[in-house]
Amino acid sequence: MKVAISVPDAVFAQAEHLARELNKSRSQLYSEAIADYVGSRGAIAVREKLNTVYGAEKSAVDSALNQAQLQSLTDEAW
Repeated sequence: MKVAISVPDAVFAQAEHLARELNKSRSQLYSEAIADYVGSRGAIAVREKLNTVYGAEKSAVDSALNQAQLQSLTDEAW
């Protein structure tokens, strides 16, 4: 798909230089950059949702369970 966007001159110049350095077309460089950005935003959204859940709920391990887990480790042969 073709799109027209406005990019500040300095960013455009840096992108042109990088595309030449990487031997990529401008379209490929911009496509990869947008894909990376969109992918990272997805991860951020997931992290924000997890932070919301764990911020509202108690997430500490019950002390009795923690003690039982620690005791079970002493029976292991490492």
